[in-house]
Amino acid sequence: MFRNALLAVAFVVAASAGAQAQDHRVEIAGTAGWTFSDGVSGNPVLVPGVGTFDRLDPKDAFSWGARIGFMVNEHVEVGGLFNLQSTTLEAGGTNTLEIGDQKIYNYHGFIAYNFGDPDAKTRPYFLGGAGATQYGGLTTSIGNRDIGGNTQFSTTWALGVKMYPGKSVGIMLEGRWTPTYIKSDSEGWWCDPYWGCYVVGNAQYSNQWELAGGITLRF
Repeated sequence: MFRNALLAVAFVVAASAGAQAQDHRVEIAGTAGWTFSDGVSGNPVLVPGVGTFDRLDPKDAFSWGARIGFMVNEHVEVGGLFNLQSTTLEAGGTNTLEIGDQKIYNYHGFIAYNFGDPDAKTRPYFLGGAGATQYGGLTTSIGNRDIGGNTQFSTTWALGVKMYPGKSVGIMLEGRWTPTYIKSDSEGWWCDPYWGCYVVGNAQYSNQWELAGGITLRF
């Protein structure tokens, strides 16, 4: 009886250890890709001998990032991500003028939902997050004038898939959209018989659309 009891205990311990080995709680990933960016428009500005400009846009450019996530359960993941796009700021209008090199940083906390079985070889996912986008300062290519940086609230949204050829190492592919509020332009007045009149604004966002791939590790 004692021997049988020891065998039963050994079996339970071994089964528990095996289950824990399959119970991944942390995911770390590194990504690299290409980001398509746009900026905002404004009032036309005449630069004598150069042209008239009414837009500021970051150029499409290479980007990379890193993230860490913690599995709340088999499907829900909570974490944070960092992303950097090294780009060039352009003024647009009657022609295009490169202003200077600029770095755009993303800092976001996120919640992701992973579809499918935790041990599946392929797991699609949806991600949504909130945080900040930081536009780094730059030195203009004309006149060598310094322009300070700016940080704005932003959200980020992604659809992707993780593919696991092994138990702990996988490949991820992702499309991510990050809209960042920049400013609001006045569009006129709106009047209500009860609440009076107030100015109506048109919000402008700078958007980043990133297509990226990377390596993900789960523990």
